Amino acid sequence: MHAALHETIATVWRLESPAIVGALMRLVRDLAVAEELAQDALVAALEHWPADGLPDKPGAWLMTTAKRRALDHLRHRRLSETRHGELAADLAAMEALTVPDFSDTLDERRAGSVADDLLRLVFTACHPVLTPDARVALTLRLLGGLSTQEIARAFLAAEPAIAQRIVRAKRRLAEADVPYEVPRGAELAPRLASVLEVVYLIFNEGYTATSGADWMRPALCMEALRLGRMLAELAPTEPEVAGLLALMELQASRTAARTDAQGQPVLLAEQDRTRWDRLLIRRGLAALARGEQLAGATRGPYVLQAAIAACHARATRWADTDWSRIAALYGELAQVAPSPVVELNRAVAVAQAQGPAAGLAIVEGLLDHPAMARYHWLPSVLGDLLFKLGRRAEAREAFERAAALAGNERERELLLARAHEAQG
Repeated sequence: MHAALHETIATVWRLESPAIVGALMRLVRDLAVAEELAQDALVAALEHWPADGLPDKPGAWLMTTAKRRALDHLRHRRLSETRHGELAADLAAMEALTVPDFSDTLDERRAGSVADDLLRLVFTACHPVLTPDARVALTLRLLGGLSTQEIARAFLAAEPAIAQRIVRAKRRLAEADVPYEVPRGAELAPRLASVLEVVYLIFNEGYTATSGADWMRPALCMEALRLGRMLAELAPTEPEVAGLLALMELQASRTAARTDAQGQPVLLAEQDRTRWDRLLIRRGLAALARGEQLAGATRGPYVLQAAIAACHARATRWADTDWSRIAALYGELAQVAPSPVVELNRAVAVAQAQGPAAGLAIVEGLLDHPAMARYHWLPSVLGDLLFKLGRRAEAREAFERAAALAGNERERELLLARAHEAQG
């Protein structure tokens, strides 16, 4: 019974903690204190619910308890601080602080101030003043409700290292005096790009793990999808939010088909498309339609990448894929967000549409690019194109180089198998 209750508490916490931390942050204006007060409410639930039973509205119980802790904190500050300005700020916060009965529904609580608090929390956790690694860890902690142990396990990192990363991130935000607000006007686009980057980093780590023995970490994909869906609700008029959600839904639809019974990777060309999740595809295509409608003629990088993923989703067989359209979309993406990785992906599409020699010409232009020196997919693509052109010795060498650079064990095994095939 207690095990089941603890599991329920963990689920409630994961769903409700972002709103709770966001509301507390608005009141106490200190992220570390806000999270500590929220954790106090969780500890109270673990103490009381096994004896008293699960409340009718567990999320409301947690929020009410946390706000009472915040009121106690502000009272303590009022007694201990002597500076007039801080007293005035505390008194104003105390006047704003209420402990409602939370008789409303979850959907109603998503409106108004709670939605504003969540958006503020998203932009705070993903602030560019933090390193990408710190943004990811803090976002998973605050918006995902994951424990430090869960984050460490997801990224195959030591728990103390993740804990320090989170502590340093909160300290950096305080030192930089990052305002707890949603950026407006010209500041919104670059800040929103940082938020979307963090969510997509989480998704990509789940979709193809950078290290370890597992090809995928589906839990991270699901967490990124949850964050993406939340963002789509909170920012329904932002085309790139819809585009990122569409991209993740469409890519996640392939999850069941991306490994075989032994956990070995199954590449896109060999996947059993009947195992693709049709519900996720429908959701992804609907999100893409919203993103394209909002974007109009100026499609951003996530909308364009989602349009590419949609080409794959609409093809019932590998042979039916519209590679010419995919190559054109990558060309458009290269104009909007130029990068050697985009150019490498364009090379793959061009090779499929026009033949391996055409793709190889693009790849050869990337071989000396410094940003690609340790990117294992470059020699992997090179090996594939050389193999198709019958240049097997060169292909084997390229596959072996790719395997040496790969951090994921499953990828390494796959690349070494390709090298062996080229040798034979």
